[in-house]
Amino acid sequence: MFGMGQWELVILIAVALLIFGGSRLANAGKNAGKAIREFKEETSALKKSDAPPAVPPVPPAATPEPEGIVHEGEIVPDPKDKGQQA
Repeated sequence: MFGMGQWELVILIAVALLIFGGSRLANAGKNAGKAIREFKEETSALKKSDAPPAVPPVPPAATPEPEGIVHEGEIVPDPKDKGQQA
């Protein structure tokens, strides 16, 4: 775990107990457990609220394109060519 052996972990826990004391470490563990539990509850509530709506959204009305717009690859006759063919 984190590249430490058993003895390093035991020494680290012993030093933490000496510095903070047993009651503070117990309270810190309890608070961490509460925070994790609240986080899980909120994420599950968000997952439930991300469900798709029951009624599908109405698509926007189709609007005609204004005249004069030429799309790529479209052949548009030149109004100056009155019936002339190439």
